[in-house]
Amino acid sequence: MREVRLEEINSTNNYAKLNIDNFEDKTVVYALRQTSGRGRLSRKWVDLGEGNLFMSFVLKPSDNYKDVFPNLTQYLSVCLSNVIERYGLEAQIKWPNDVLINGKKIAGILSESVVQGGIFKGIVLGIGVNLNAKQSDIDGIPDKIATALNIETGKDIDADAFRKELVNEFFSNYERFLENGFEMIKHAYISKNCFLDKELNIQVFNEIKNGLAKSVNDRGELVLQKDNKEFVLTIGDIL
Repeated sequence: MREVRLEEINSTNNYAKLNIDNFEDKTVVYALRQTSGRGRLSRKWVDLGEGNLFMSFVLKPSDNYKDVFPNLTQYLSVCLSNVIERYGLEAQIKWPNDVLINGKKIAGILSESVVQGGIFKGIVLGIGVNLNAKQSDIDGIPDKIATALNIETGKDIDADAFRKELVNEFFSNYERFLENGFEMIKHAYISKNCFLDKELNIQVFNEIKNGLAKSVNDRGELVLQKDNKEFVLTIGDIL
């Protein structure tokens, strides 16, 4: 595993994608400041300045795209939840990969496959975690109720120590996860959920789906029930 440290970058994911040919498998790119981070569905990840986590994993597990790759975001959400709980807090997961504390979002995760000239180059798995922030800055984040780890613990957070712990947590079972897929983390993922057995509205691209969240299947997809019929969502954003 190799680490690449940047002082400031628009997006660690963008940087990793542009330079993916120069990075070996399991390279971790992180920045002290990130000015134009992105989340799922093209949402902007707000820059809270130094002392927070802006990081991307460069992963090249195979020469071909595999069905397990989309579940890497869910695997990372479980890894992050495990690390947060070592700070004495209870982490929650909102499908598919949002991590919350006390119902407030603390992290954003974005996976992007890189294909050049029809050739699969690898995956860039990005994560941003609010570690050290002022409440006034958190209150200025649009659309989402958010928080930061220092606000929840009442203590300043060592960003380097947090990053190293998360990286170690991620790679400790990474190879096994690639072999076994979502089923390996299904119990842990569901035990941390905050969405099952609730009536949900879910944005799927430009459409809103709604129904009762019945379960998460062995592929990490959300099973909704409406009018005694079940349907499966592979992607979406709970509103």
